[in-house]
Amino acid sequence: MLAAAALALPLAQDAVGRAWVIRRPAVEFPLHPPKPWPLEFPNAQYLPLRWAELDGWIDDDQLAAFKTFRASCQPIMGERGEPATPKALGISLREPCRAARKVDVRSADDARKFFEQNFVPLQISKLGETDGFVTGYYEPVLDGSRTPTDVYNVPVYRRPSNLFIRGVKQDGPAPNGGPVYRKIGRRKLVPYYDRAEIEDGAIGGRGLEICYLKSQTDLLFMQIQGSGRIKLADGTTLRLNYDAHNGQPYTPVGRILIERNIIPREEMSMQRIREWMEANSDGANELRRANKSYVFFREVKLNDKDEAIGGQGIPLTPQRSIAVDHTLHLYGTPFFITGQLPLEPQKSPTPFHRLMIAQDTGSAITGPARADLYFGAGPDAARVAGRLKNNIRFAILVPKALDPSPGARRVGLPEPRPSALIAKLFPQTPPAPQPTTPTTTPAAPAATPQAPPPPSSAQAPVVGKAPSTDKPSPPQPTTAAKPATDKPSAAGTNVATEVPLPQARPALPGDKPRSLRRRPRG
Repeated sequence: MLAAAALALPLAQDAVGRAWVIRRPAVEFPLHPPKPWPLEFPNAQYLPLRWAELDGWIDDDQLAAFKTFRASCQPIMGERGEPATPKALGISLREPCRAARKVDVRSADDARKFFEQNFVPLQISKLGETDGFVTGYYEPVLDGSRTPTDVYNVPVYRRPSNLFIRGVKQDGPAPNGGPVYRKIGRRKLVPYYDRAEIEDGAIGGRGLEICYLKSQTDLLFMQIQGSGRIKLADGTTLRLNYDAHNGQPYTPVGRILIERNIIPREEMSMQRIREWMEANSDGANELRRANKSYVFFREVKLNDKDEAIGGQGIPLTPQRSIAVDHTLHLYGTPFFITGQLPLEPQKSPTPFHRLMIAQDTGSAITGPARADLYFGAGPDAARVAGRLKNNIRFAILVPKALDPSPGARRVGLPEPRPSALIAKLFPQTPPAPQPTTPTTTPAAPAATPQAPPPPSSAQAPVVGKAPSTDKPSPPQPTTAAKPATDKPSAAGTNVATEVPLPQARPALPGDKPRSLRRRPRG
């Protein structure tokens, strides 16, 4: 539209006929900055719900979820200022945590009323989708030794001193994603060793060994779960937890087995992966090294009754704690997850309606509606967690201070488009209507060739060619008239309609009279 308006500007000419454009004051269009939404999650969509619309909300035991939520409130209330990375909920969970300290909750009904009075449910999913996705995880229980032996010869490493992460102290909590470097000298940084290099001894013999396991498969599964219980020969238990990673990309080994048609997708589970790796030692070595990610651990002081420590720094609660994408969600955020999960072996999926609390994270957990359900420690928890890979509905519970419904009603309509202003400044005359011809006419009889009448002095000459008076024009044959039909002819569609020229731009207040304009000297 602006280009068409520029073509309509009048041109002036100097003494030698050179055209030059008369400069006009620039037209300033109003700016329309975007108005912020009441609540926004990156690459996500949400729908406000009523509590009665949450399937299974009345049937759940919210008392267990309330205890888990109140445990998360302790580190939340200890925070000062805004989160290090901005998130949609910001610091809004502090107000429900204050209320949780004051309220006396003794039953599931009391807990349900607490959540209904302090939160609003929003169905959340990835943009363009309706369901989320859940998997399960657990804490492995493995046999090991403090010293290397013929049986236990696979080392479990702590965080190396030459592992460098920008913005993180050497003994500070490391994120589960992002680049990780290896320091060479004082200034040079290179990517850290991958799994194959570490397994081949790149960091061996430096005193980083915490303990030793039986096989690389045991170590791989403990790294995937992020924690482990090591049973030592003297009867004591060594508790290990995630400390850092090498910054290399994580590749699920199960996906590789599916892509190679080794294990069908519908039969995939952690148990099937372990069985295949134990039966194919050479193939297991190649498969394991395809996942370049490597996890380092730290020893934590926990007894056998304590659960694993999550990313929030507190013990997890089986079947109430979940791992989420910490780049999007705050620790302590309640999620109500509803759907069907294969909790029982050899049975149809079981209805699952449960209020869960975000207390952990993982490198493979990405997206607004993606979670890893914690099932506890031991082989029973491993069997249940290994079966989960299901689509399911997510509802995030948002503090009432961030209820988006009232704010959405106040979001105004967008400003009018600037084309209306252009049309006002540069009005255009619509083309004149073309005369219509009758759609049907009687068929004319075929005409025989006849000589044209002699040229007349009143006849208009052809443009660009003078009329000839020496010879008469040769006779032109005429064709029979075609019967008219209701369908438009093909030739008619190729004829261009007359396009009127734009009108001159109206004079603006700053224009000078034509007689006072200064002409350039030629």
